[in-house]
Amino acid sequence: MKTKRFVAMGKVLLAGVLTFLVVPGLRAQEPDQEPGQDPPGRVARLNYSAGSVSMQPGGEGDWVQAVSNRPLTTGDNLWADKDSRAELHVGSTAIRLDSETSVTFLDLDDHTLQLKLSQGSIVLRVRHLDDGDMMEIDTPNLAFDVQSDGEYRIDANGDGNETDTTVWQGRGEATGGGASYVVVANQHARFSGTDQLDHEIDQIPAADDFDNFSFSRDQKEDHSESANYISPEVTGSEDLDEYGHWHYAADYGPVWTPSGVAADWAPYRMGHWVWIEPWGWTWVEDEPWGFAPFHYGRWAFIESSWCWVPGPVVVRPVYAPALVAFVGGGGLSVSVGIGGGGVAWFPLGPREVYVPWYRTSRVYVNSVNITNTRVSVTQVTNIYNVYNTHTTAVTRVTYVNQRGPFVTAVSHDTFVNARPVGRNIVRVDERQISSAPVMARVDAQPVRASVMGAGAPA
Repeated sequence: MKTKRFVAMGKVLLAGVLTFLVVPGLRAQEPDQEPGQDPPGRVARLNYSAGSVSMQPGGEGDWVQAVSNRPLTTGDNLWADKDSRAELHVGSTAIRLDSETSVTFLDLDDHTLQLKLSQGSIVLRVRHLDDGDMMEIDTPNLAFDVQSDGEYRIDANGDGNETDTTVWQGRGEATGGGASYVVVANQHARFSGTDQLDHEIDQIPAADDFDNFSFSRDQKEDHSESANYISPEVTGSEDLDEYGHWHYAADYGPVWTPSGVAADWAPYRMGHWVWIEPWGWTWVEDEPWGFAPFHYGRWAFIESSWCWVPGPVVVRPVYAPALVAFVGGGGLSVSVGIGGGGVAWFPLGPREVYVPWYRTSRVYVNSVNITNTRVSVTQVTNIYNVYNTHTTAVTRVTYVNQRGPFVTAVSHDTFVNARPVGRNIVRVDERQISSAPVMARVDAQPVRASVMGAGAPA
């Protein structure tokens, strides 16, 4: 992919008055909250769409065109228009939408995936359910509980009085009208009515075009090379094989290198920032493969190229909105031609501790780090304490990627308005930015564009 040239919007200069909109002094983290109040460790990712697919952020009244790689969570709505299709992933689970299908995320957290299918057709390929996991599809006249790994199709008619369930593999239970019905592998069940369900169970009908589309997508994922190197619950791993290659790097083990990126490409540079509750500022990468490497693992610059270093294979990783550190403070200021200030950041390297800018418990801080890089709880605690003392203490921490070419800076307006970072980069003095204090958060408040994101009105 061809990277846009940096846009020189201003110059870095030393000045007595700060205009850099990263907080001028390191603020203490919010008090630790209870683990039960932590953000979810899972999100959904839109990784494929054909035709017109729209998205409505939770709590908003307007719709926008759905943007690939934007994380989806509780409250978000998706609509696949006529002659359109979409595919989502939550870890190893694939969710596919057919033409004229409306889906809402009623609940999505570490152990619950509850979808509302208002109308249309979806196919679910469930590769793994942990003990205690709950997966439920609600239609206007029933709730379908997925009880085991397998492949399922649910169709809800537009009138809200009929739901068809197809189970190729697995087992599920349909509940509605005061009764429950089990549907097992190789069965097709039709449920009609609302106050009382009438049901018919028959053999699975011949595959249609939507079924064949889903099966072909399954085959591609079933032969994934990436599954040998990372946890299958890394959301977004399904696109890594097509857009890069795996190799071994000394001291890091298996790493993944993207193909076709420009010489001046750097992580967290070709995309935009959005605001998604409860995490706040969240990175959305442009590249079609750009989800897993920006929400899990770490980045390393090895032998003149960037490599993504995933975390341990055997654990379910905790999603992070962006594994970066922000830069600023001290005597640094950025003067940009359009006024205001700026925000700068760089990707965290292997074994470097991620300090969330949103409220979490100490348990969460440990989990989001040890599932995404090889680091001990003691290391996490030490860095976390540094960020909770005073400004000068943070200078004791050395970050391998805090080097001029690897730091990305933009104006405040670009940052908060979900504008393309790659086309609006501010040049910075490499020596000054390399020695600038690392900040725990940015002092930038979201605006409406931050929440709606980069999608055009729909």
